[in-house]
Amino acid sequence: MKQDSEWDLDIGQEHFVVQRRYEALGAFNDVLIAVWFLIGSFFFLNDSLVESGTWLFIVGSAQLIIKPLIKLTSLIHVGRIAPTNNH
Repeated sequence: MKQDSEWDLDIGQEHFVVQRRYEALGAFNDVLIAVWFLIGSFFFLNDSLVESGTWLFIVGSAQLIIKPLIKLTSLIHVGRIAPTNNH
């Protein structure tokens, strides 16, 4: 006989699929942030590319704003499907 505890929560397979998709999206966003900042840093080594490097830093900074939005959207989405899977 299985005893229920506060640590046991059956929220179903859909929760894990949705959560993993948001984690993948967040990881992809992180990779793009790193790429923009790395390329932008190299651009600063050449005077003729400084303006382009600055724009890459701006794009990377904007993606830093997207990161918590992805997490928040994930929490809301998973929070909406979790109660429907509990019996």
